[in-house]
Amino acid sequence: MKHYRMTVNGQSLDSHESIRVINPATGNVFATCAQGTAETVEQAVMAARQAFPAWSKLPDEDRQALIHQLGDLLEAHRTELAELLTLETGKPLEGLNGVGANMELMGAIGWSHATADLTLKVDTIQDDDEALVEVHRKPIGVVASITPWNWPLMIAIWHIVAALRVGNTVVIKPSENTPLATSRFVELASTLLPPGVLNLVNGYGDIGHALTSHEDVNKVVFTGSTGTGKKIMSSGASNLKRMVLELGGNDAAIVLPDVEPAAVVADLFAAAFHNNGQTCACLKRLYVHETLYDEICSGLASLASQVRVGDGLNETTALGPLQNQMQLEIVEALAASAKADGGRFLAGGKRIEGNGFFYQPTIVAGLTNGSELVDKEQFGPILPVIKYHTIEEAVQLANDNPNGLGGSVWSSDERAAAQIAAQLECGIAWVNGHGGLQPDAPFGGVKQSGIGVEFGSYGLNECTTIQTIKVQR
Repeated sequence: MKHYRMTVNGQSLDSHESIRVINPATGNVFATCAQGTAETVEQAVMAARQAFPAWSKLPDEDRQALIHQLGDLLEAHRTELAELLTLETGKPLEGLNGVGANMELMGAIGWSHATADLTLKVDTIQDDDEALVEVHRKPIGVVASITPWNWPLMIAIWHIVAALRVGNTVVIKPSENTPLATSRFVELASTLLPPGVLNLVNGYGDIGHALTSHEDVNKVVFTGSTGTGKKIMSSGASNLKRMVLELGGNDAAIVLPDVEPAAVVADLFAAAFHNNGQTCACLKRLYVHETLYDEICSGLASLASQVRVGDGLNETTALGPLQNQMQLEIVEALAASAKADGGRFLAGGKRIEGNGFFYQPTIVAGLTNGSELVDKEQFGPILPVIKYHTIEEAVQLANDNPNGLGGSVWSSDERAAAQIAAQLECGIAWVNGHGGLQPDAPFGGVKQSGIGVEFGSYGLNECTTIQTIKVQR
């Protein structure tokens, strides 16, 4: 059984305790990794702090070149890392509509190169006989990164490359459920980066807390649940850490009455079920006009009953298992509550017998806001389809949720749909699509879905502090 180590100050680091990593397709342990301690966190933060002055002063073009080399490194080890992702997350190598481990690697590679090419320019406010006033962007210091189990490597890259690009150093703690691909990447990256610039510590929640509350950490970037995000926000108050928190989502989609159902049903299904519904910006609540409701429901149920579920290493698999037993139990509990609320199960609704954490792709009709399955983020392969009568009602229902990550409107009239999308209370709104992200456009939530944004120059700004310099003339 292979064992993976941590990386601190450019060195491979083992420990007395180890984390057993489960393959969710079998339910069995397939690898282990070193488990850090509070002392390991101290060592990692100290290494990052000591590396910061030289790294932050490195010529910008040198840091840019190194970030590009990280992208090349991912490309060179793509096969190895994609297989690790499938083994630890359960996601297929290819997956539904090509959304799988290979896509995660391609996204990580693309984000690395795109972020490397970003620059932050000095903003000149005034330049005249009276004064020169410039706004400069400066690196913050040591950045703590806490990543989730659903897209572990790609989200790690999102956190890491933006922070490094502008001169910060990083200590990352991946999810204890999926630490391997990230651990392997950081091990590889240590052959390129100066010691201490990028460090990795594995562990459970206590290690995360030790990192996010550390007095020498200047910023925390976290992707995960709203509840954990609130705890992190509280733990960072002692030294007023900067925060970027991308938290829970319960994305709503509105299908307008002018839509041709056959033209959108496959895209709606893919938006809700890619990665088995385990994506923050998946479509999680579908509001359909009463004139199209039965036809859309029927089409979604047909697709759910046909999609191939299985081990992600099988190239014909479209959907894999839930990543962990706890998440499977959450989906089962939400399905039970939907039945108690009178939901009509048009497809699925049961755990798949056998090894692993598999659940049938499930479509539920007959519910509305106030039902647990509608109000809570399911993070799994079960979609409630809600009937609405007027567009005003649909917008009100879509906004009736504490989360505000993403949302979408589907229509044959793009201009009208965009006007409705602008009414949604979410950080990103799509028209005739859902979940599409790109490295040059900001992504982040409102309400209880987060603070701050990632990607593009907007995300790069979040990795810096502002210094205004005024030269009196």
